[in-house]
Amino acid sequence: MTSDAVFRVEHVTKRFILPKARLFEPRTSLTAVDDVTFDLRNGETLGIVGESGSGKTTLIKLLLQLEQPDSGTITYFGKSLRREVQVVFQDPASALDPRMRAADIILEPLRVLRISVDHRTRLRELLEAVGLSVSMAHRYPHEFSGGQRQRIAIARALAPYPRVLIGDEPVSALDVSVRAQILNLLEDLRVGFDLTLVLVSHDLSVVRHMADRVLVMQRGCIVESGSTNQVFREPQHPYTRLLLDSIPRLRPRG
Repeated sequence: MTSDAVFRVEHVTKRFILPKARLFEPRTSLTAVDDVTFDLRNGETLGIVGESGSGKTTLIKLLLQLEQPDSGTITYFGKSLRREVQVVFQDPASALDPRMRAADIILEPLRVLRISVDHRTRLRELLEAVGLSVSMAHRYPHEFSGGQRQRIAIARALAPYPRVLIGDEPVSALDVSVRAQILNLLEDLRVGFDLTLVLVSHDLSVVRHMADRVLVMQRGCIVESGSTNQVFREPQHPYTRLLLDSIPRLRPRG
């Protein structure tokens, strides 16, 4: 464990009770997160990878206190988790209220969290930070492209001055042509806003491009962890090797 931890997760397990198939059958449970331990270090980008159902989303919900662990502890070394830890979700179309203008969407966390700051100045700062024009502030979500909607979602997440930004598959719902733009924006914002970034993805190429360290999850367990270079160059676990082998590779022309 490190002394510069933002989050400390120690032996965390989360189970869900499954519905009974028949009336008199005993209830069974699904272990979504199984004895997970790691630190999230200040200023780093941590990648969490694994296929669908590996426990990534449940782990994020546990970090956000949207779910409580059945055992183990999660410690946040900050003042206000609700304010200082923000999320960018997978699909901006469903994450943004279609009845609200972009300005209201972006500034909503300031109102909800009662953060006293000049809203007009903060709106301008955030729009410029994510590469959108101030003239777009009064448009509705349907008037933006998918990439622009995700920029609005990122601006909203940045509004309350967070320490930690969690990207839950932040580019998987976007066109391939704009994915690199959003990933590069997140990296620029991490540096410019002094953020700690958690990047959840099933796409190993995304994590390889962005992360300092990576956790590989399978069936609720962390089966491998380490620096991104180490894990990608010398994977130790068969599941990690399987994920790496599944990355598409172009054959040379000739």
